[in-house]
Amino acid sequence: MRVMIQLRPSPDLAAAVADPSSKVTTADVAAGLVAELPGVELDPAFAPVTVPRPVPRAGGDPLPLNRPLDVSLAPGDASVLLRGTIPDGEPASGVALRPDVVGVFADPVVEPSPVPVGEAPVGDWHDVERLLGVAGLHAEGLDGAGVALAVLDTGVNAAHAARRLGRAVTVDTARCWRPPDGRSVPAPGESGVGHGTMCAFDALIAAPQAALIDIPLLPPVLPPALSSTLSSALPPARPDALSHALPGGAVSAVTGGPLPGGRLPGGLLSDAVAAFAHLRGVLEAQPAETRALVVSNSWGSFSPEGDFPAGHPGNYSDNAAHPFNLMVAALDRMGADVLFAAGDRGRERPGGRRPFPSRPIAGANSHPRALSVGGVDVNGARLGCSSRGPGRLTARKPDVCAYTRFAGSRAFGEGEADSGTSAAAPVAAGLVAAVRTRWPASRLSPAQLRALLRRTAEDRSEVGFDYDYGYGTVDPGAIVAALDRRSRSAA
Repeated sequence: MRVMIQLRPSPDLAAAVADPSSKVTTADVAAGLVAELPGVELDPAFAPVTVPRPVPRAGGDPLPLNRPLDVSLAPGDASVLLRGTIPDGEPASGVALRPDVVGVFADPVVEPSPVPVGEAPVGDWHDVERLLGVAGLHAEGLDGAGVALAVLDTGVNAAHAARRLGRAVTVDTARCWRPPDGRSVPAPGESGVGHGTMCAFDALIAAPQAALIDIPLLPPVLPPALSSTLSSALPPARPDALSHALPGGAVSAVTGGPLPGGRLPGGLLSDAVAAFAHLRGVLEAQPAETRALVVSNSWGSFSPEGDFPAGHPGNYSDNAAHPFNLMVAALDRMGADVLFAAGDRGRERPGGRRPFPSRPIAGANSHPRALSVGGVDVNGARLGCSSRGPGRLTARKPDVCAYTRFAGSRAFGEGEADSGTSAAAPVAAGLVAAVRTRWPASRLSPAQLRALLRRTAEDRSEVGFDYDYGYGTVDPGAIVAALDRRSRSAA
């Protein structure tokens, strides 16, 4: 079983891991751990990551994470995360009994929320532009200028996005990220056209001046046309043959996996921990008074397989104390806006892995300090596959809905829609990035902005919040009006 092992090393070693100029290896941190724990295999290619400690502001228990808290990376507080495997079927308690082990946590597969294939678009991206009131936003100076927009996905092809948008796209190459295990990935902004490019395009509809931070967390996804061509060319007796035909370690956009040579049908959650640690550094480098980082995530852990069961201390899906959920809370506390796609309810996962039987909005996709986004088309109709709440970490999920199923990036071919909550989340992220142009975290905290998005959303039911639409569809006009009132009050 793949796991993350959270250690509490000496303060000096923890400080060295936190220092980006220091090259600390797994072997440096785990000296003696494997020898004393037979069966544990650590991944030597994974660079150790520091995990902050949540600190409640008024004392007491720092969990649940929806209470006010601070986070500490002081050497005496920070822990260090490694990844590896333990034997299937054996409890993790043997590892966790060591005094220097904080815990052993699941490291499940994470993957893009699939984009439905062959679904006719409803409207196009100019309709989305109109519904978001982009002209009005830009008239108010809200266009994403000076805002960092991180897209954690399969990688971005900036040239394709620029061609489709008809304008230049900025990639902040100095702040982009590469996987910590030495995998070869294209240069920032030069990935193949696919899921990540769709997400970047959709985010830039409202925030064309934002600077993209390309975070290729996941393996590339093949366009549906190529996936379908390969699939139809294979003999029925060899259902696994597609996995060996896919080039470059790509995931099928039709089925979502599996990969050649038994590779994973996605990334690992530990990679997301490393990516969020990198983004923590991006935030720290921004001046506090103008801090603005929006983090768009159209992926998740959509199956209980590879996770410990709910209630187990190492579980991810329902556990606020899991290291990645702590990283989300830390990034929010530092001033980042974190958005996650709500997901696509009940779809079979790659390789036949079973989906959650209920409450599919799990883990960070249901985090109290992240905005969970469902999907509606440009006519306001809810997307049938958009996951319903309640969420697992927080019941009231999704928070809001944004637009999807429109003709936009053409990342999956002519006639294919930007669809699923995979498109809705970056559309909402672009709106958030536009707001951040003049309202950095120093003026409006991430928690305050989430509350504003919920309060101003156009209610799609007669009861206020519901598990289909959350608080409703994002309403940019109402957001701008509320911000104008806030600005006048402050003056």
